[in-house]
Amino acid sequence: MRTSRRNRLGRACAGVLLAGATLFTSAGAAVADDPSASASPADGDASGPTEAGTTFRTATPVQQEQTATADASTGDYLYWAFPADSGQRPTVRTKVSLPESATRHGASTWQVDVYDGLRRRQACMYGHQTRKAAPDAGTVELSCVLRTVRAWSEPWASDPLPGSYYVRLTVVGLAEEDLGLPVHVETEITSAGQGGAHDVDGSLGEPLVPGVSLASAQQDDATGQDRVALAGEPEDGWSSGWWTDRWLWTVGGGVLAALAAVFGYGLTRGSGRPSRVPPGV
Repeated sequence: MRTSRRNRLGRACAGVLLAGATLFTSAGAAVADDPSASASPADGDASGPTEAGTTFRTATPVQQEQTATADASTGDYLYWAFPADSGQRPTVRTKVSLPESATRHGASTWQVDVYDGLRRRQACMYGHQTRKAAPDAGTVELSCVLRTVRAWSEPWASDPLPGSYYVRLTVVGLAEEDLGLPVHVETEITSAGQGGAHDVDGSLGEPLVPGVSLASAQQDDATGQDRVALAGEPEDGWSSGWWTDRWLWTVGGGVLAALAAVFGYGLTRGSGRPSRVPPGV
């Protein structure tokens, strides 16, 4: 009797654990199959702006998963601005199509830099941030993988925070005779979600977007909206800052702990009063 009860309890707990594991697995697969969670943009959605700014203030806004293009002159400073939210690890890729080799007088060195909303230069974790193009090279490709954007950090730290980020492309080594030659530039920004591994207990009052404080205080009399759309804001808005996938693991851990407690209690409780003991004893 006692062994049978233990077996039934063990099978019930095992069934619940298996069902929970299946639920988590199917939820992850559903997120992966969701087109909105795909890292590859749909056909026709990757087109971006066809110009670039020349200063921080005139930086051309571009959304992630878009490809921005620009025709410029060698020696110009080119700027783009894109939004990055907490939990994302942005990657900037830039391709420069150089002039004909017959018109050039030597090699050239190109560099891409990324700055946050406070115009602090952000270090690249890895990538080819600076590259030298040979005199006969047709293109040069640069890349920069930033650190994961955190929801909050200490004021003295230079951690990436939610807000606008600026991409600056320029040539840092060039023969003087080659200044002003035409170039064609393609810039693409992508990001990978890092989940709850980089979550912190805190969030910014406002994302680091230039003018966000003034925009938040404005009110549209016609529509009654409390905020205006910002050029540096993601298409689906900024994350609220309180929801992370750590909640799933916390709830799952609590459920598993409760099941373990019930199973342990069933093992130690026994089958109750032995049948050989007479009543009233």
